[in-house]
Amino acid sequence: MNQEKKASILSLTVVVAALGYFVDIYDLLIFGIIRIPSLKELGLTADEITTKGEWILSAQMAGLLIGGILWGIWGDKKGRVKVLFGSILIYSIANICNGFVQTVEQYTAIRFLAGIGLAGELGAGITLVAELLPKEKRGIGTSIVAGFGVLGAAVAFLIKEEFHWRTCYFIGGGLGILLLLLRISVLESGMYHRMSESNVKKGQFFMLFNNRERFSKYLKSIFIGLPTWFVIGVLITFSSEFGRQFGIREDIDPGRSIMYAYIGLALGDITIGMVSQWLKSRKKALYIYYALTMLSILLYFTTQWNGSAGWMYTLCFFLGFSIGFWAIFVTVGAEQFGTNLRATAATTVPNFVRGLLPLILFLFKEIRGIGTVGYVNGAIITAVIVMLVSTIAVITLPETFHKDLNYEEA
Repeated sequence: MNQEKKASILSLTVVVAALGYFVDIYDLLIFGIIRIPSLKELGLTADEITTKGEWILSAQMAGLLIGGILWGIWGDKKGRVKVLFGSILIYSIANICNGFVQTVEQYTAIRFLAGIGLAGELGAGITLVAELLPKEKRGIGTSIVAGFGVLGAAVAFLIKEEFHWRTCYFIGGGLGILLLLLRISVLESGMYHRMSESNVKKGQFFMLFNNRERFSKYLKSIFIGLPTWFVIGVLITFSSEFGRQFGIREDIDPGRSIMYAYIGLALGDITIGMVSQWLKSRKKALYIYYALTMLSILLYFTTQWNGSAGWMYTLCFFLGFSIGFWAIFVTVGAEQFGTNLRATAATTVPNFVRGLLPLILFLFKEIRGIGTVGYVNGAIITAVIVMLVSTIAVITLPETFHKDLNYEEA
């Protein structure tokens, strides 16, 4: 019996992939959660905490962009499991080193290295799960991985509440090292084994660009994930700044905002797998969640003037739930391409989305600086641009729900 046929949605591979993404999300978001106390302790002023915080976050996302390419190619050439081992080792060591930083320059450099390591986790895990599970179950399996994984953000906030920010980094790195032991028994994908024995080109990154149809699918696969990181990277991460703009008298804790957003995101990720299964469509599920995202963004900008911290956190939860299409987004990226390019695509697609956050932040910064546009209106205009691009992409992307993944790209 084929390995794919025997795999279930609660197999060791799914469980370990979910735990890996849990640690990945913890380490990915820990900077956003402890940004203010850590930079304040390093001696930065309030304005510097915002500007330098954007710079450090951009460096981390640039690392994700570069790492996504490196790990994706490695995953198709050497195997999905090897990526899972290598990536977690790098980002775990980097996070432990983050606990010792003394300057902003050190902080920036190590978050860049952490980003490179973090880039390999989700794409390799989703690719492995998608190839091991039968097509009738892969949407639910990947939703379980993403849904459980994003709870790492909530745990990161709870740990931040109890421990010094340096200890938070040590804990994240330690969790990653422990997870390496669980990965010893994870099996490689049968599809990958069969492909690796053939003479087909493997992990050729530029194959994604040398064919017009393939490049179009690749670009659209990236664009459909943009709303997630606009919401997380702008509206949630800088919720304290938006709170001041809205005239909210209470201090907004961005770490708490991230926690509520990711609890919502976890529920959204699990739910969208069921919605996609019920509708027998990836695209119809995405349409529903896009509508929820637009509604939640509208509420964020129209209902918070002279509001309260409690309502801000409630909206962060709603925003998180509405962008809980991350699991289906990554699954769609994996399903668009053949086995010899699947890890390259599935790993680079989410990391290009994350890596585009600096561009979104730059766009937001430039728009808000035009005349009298201002901080809030700049964010609204940026949101409209992001949602427009993403909606066009999902409308024109092929449906993949019933697609057989056992094929190769020529």
